[in-house]
Amino acid sequence: MKSDNIKKGIKRAPHRSLLRACGLDDDDFKKPFIGIANSFTDIVPGHVHLRDLVEFVKEGIIAAGGIPFEFDTMAICDGISMNHEGMKYSLPSREIIAATVESMTKGHAFDGLVLIPSCDKVVPGMIMGACRVDIPSIVVTGGPMAAGNYKGKNADLITVFEAVGEHSAGKISEEEVYEMEKCACPGPGSCSGLFTANTMACITETLGLSLPLCATTHADTEENNQMAFESGKQIIELVEKDIKPSDILTQDAFNNAIAIDMALGGSSNTALHIPAIAYEVDGVDVDLELFDKISREVPHIALISPAGEDTMMDLHLAGGIPAVLKTLGDKINTSPMTVTGKTIEENLENVENKNTDVIHTLDNPVHEDGGIAILKGNIAPNGSVVKKGAVAEELMHLRGPAKVYKSEDEVTEAIFNHEIEERDIVVIIYEGPKGGPGMREMLNSTSALAGMGIKDVGLITDGRFSGGTRGPCIGHVSPEAMASGPIAAVQNGDIIEIDINNRSINVELTDEEIAERLKSVKHPESDVDGWLKLYQKLVQSADSGAILR
Repeated sequence: MKSDNIKKGIKRAPHRSLLRACGLDDDDFKKPFIGIANSFTDIVPGHVHLRDLVEFVKEGIIAAGGIPFEFDTMAICDGISMNHEGMKYSLPSREIIAATVESMTKGHAFDGLVLIPSCDKVVPGMIMGACRVDIPSIVVTGGPMAAGNYKGKNADLITVFEAVGEHSAGKISEEEVYEMEKCACPGPGSCSGLFTANTMACITETLGLSLPLCATTHADTEENNQMAFESGKQIIELVEKDIKPSDILTQDAFNNAIAIDMALGGSSNTALHIPAIAYEVDGVDVDLELFDKISREVPHIALISPAGEDTMMDLHLAGGIPAVLKTLGDKINTSPMTVTGKTIEENLENVENKNTDVIHTLDNPVHEDGGIAILKGNIAPNGSVVKKGAVAEELMHLRGPAKVYKSEDEVTEAIFNHEIEERDIVVIIYEGPKGGPGMREMLNSTSALAGMGIKDVGLITDGRFSGGTRGPCIGHVSPEAMASGPIAAVQNGDIIEIDINNRSINVELTDEEIAERLKSVKHPESDVDGWLKLYQKLVQSADSGAILR
């Protein structure tokens, strides 16, 4: 066992003396040491219940003959950090989380890992760290939040963001916003709906890193406690069989993960996180070209909020991710190993789709192609990303004049000042990984437009959008403005054409005109210090997953 490095032999007597101070005795030194990365925090609803959930993981580990050691990672709530300086720290936190898992595991010679993430950046961050250390690992995602209810309809965080826009347009009163605010987020769990956190949980289960149904098992339920207990037991079997992330995370596993993303119409942020995880795995190649290829091959078969009315609970009751995988049939490869110790094919043996109104059949898809599309053109020669499954058919093609803003703050002020009109193409620059820095989400602006009922507007940015975003919002434009990408050359009044069905995004300028404009572009000074200054120097483009290199 790897933990023998800190507990076996006369030379490890000092180490054992420290471990005895933690409550261990002679028999414990014969057992596998299991690290538990817990992202509990009091200020993030997706994580407030993890202090209790981890106790069931520990019980499972002990029951199976292991010794659990809990440690903490950070977790930033994208909703709370939205639309102020805090959002600059959200995506960078993924790298801190990965480094924490790597450091704690290497520093203490754990034999196995149980990862307990919930929200957006925490899930990929923990998996990235597990890939680096490559010891037996299992993920217990914290579970979705139950949907809220307002006046008989489902409500969630996005509902409240959009309500602010409705109030600004004079459609609802401040009292109505207040009443919605009180009921939209009824308890623990990652925000209700197929936003980034729940999308990444679905991706994790598809990759084979969590037990079947883990992604859709709701937070703060007895079912979730049992999932945690069984995962604690299962990590001991993984240690005994030496089944590591590198045995599970094959190219086929990543292809499957992208396929499930397309089938569900998940968050566009997966185009950052899946490549970042793949970067940590030898012999795997994941880029935007692969996303585009699979998007053209795999249909969109579930319409989960914010794209539709169905909830994560509806998906769970229909059979969850196993039922989606079963429905996809030969669109996925069922040979990869999973943390069950079995292949996907073996896991799916007795699975069925329990509700074809929620998980559509292949001959009756929501859309013929995937829920995410990769657009390219002279604005985004390296690619950009749109949540196609959440765009109304009449907005798949837009052509209009650009209105350019150099930060999210500028465009948010313009929206609430009613400066944006139908047919405008809003361009937000200098919000990319380096430009922000930190690649802020633009949920405030997209939700404000939706709430005001200004639908016939395109948004383009080198930043990113929330997984809860709907409409023609194109993010991750690469290269970014701070790297002198062509988007930095766009000026007010330039005509931009967005054609989502044909995967194109262009400004009506010649290559020569763009090149000439870029010669005179002066990038703004970034007034950052501390960790963000280091991040800005090391972070790569969005089309590479915004990894550090």
